[in-house]
Amino acid sequence: MIAVVSLLLILTLSILITRIATVALTHTGLSRQSAKFQARSAFTGVGFTKSESEHVVSHPIRRKILLFLMLLGNAGIITAVTSLILTFVDLKGSSTAALKIGILMAGIIALWAIASSKLFDRHLSNLISRFLSRYSRLDVKDYASLLHLSGEYRITEMRVAPEDWMANRSLKKLKLSDEGVMVLGITRENGTFIGAPEGPTKIKPDDTLILYGRASDFENLDERKKGRKGNREHKAAVDKQKKIAREEQHKAGES
Repeated sequence: MIAVVSLLLILTLSILITRIATVALTHTGLSRQSAKFQARSAFTGVGFTKSESEHVVSHPIRRKILLFLMLLGNAGIITAVTSLILTFVDLKGSSTAALKIGILMAGIIALWAIASSKLFDRHLSNLISRFLSRYSRLDVKDYASLLHLSGEYRITEMRVAPEDWMANRSLKKLKLSDEGVMVLGITRENGTFIGAPEGPTKIKPDDTLILYGRASDFENLDERKKGRKGNREHKAAVDKQKKIAREEQHKAGES
């Protein structure tokens, strides 16, 4: 039974470690989706592609985070496999085996449900973010002071997939500024960088965009796909930005 508890504890710590790393990577400018993928890839040792790995390891802070994840991941996987073997190697009867399997499956299902909960994810991410801000030097001082980042506003990187709403469209047609999002730069797949891109600039698949805006808007933009649904989401984001702009103007008038 101790081996079962040990295995569930290892899985819990693994989830917590990858979640902390995800938040830490978002502090370096990665989008949440990309940060989650990179953290899980480094911890398990799978999933990297050449272009993505080069993009991440070229950043010194991201490189340290991923190296730490790889070391913990190797130790965690070995320990998990050992615990799993010990769980079943000393079975003395079918009833004991059924009990251990039942407890293990129930624990895994519970952990999966908790890890998949958006409410849990939001609260845990906020807690981790406050902890990192208070007890670590991981921050964005290099450009935060210049852009006066505060509240929800931040800079992030977003990779464009072929099926994304932004792919193969010009900035003029996308009208991201109407959503409150500014494109500060574009890195092409071949490494070419376009600073302060203008309206005619076309967004291509596998481009990496440097964006400035509210953190809450980035997730929707990152997951938005081509088609009518994507256009409706853009319109909803524009309407939301107009409402926020009116509220800000009202507050400015009162002050």
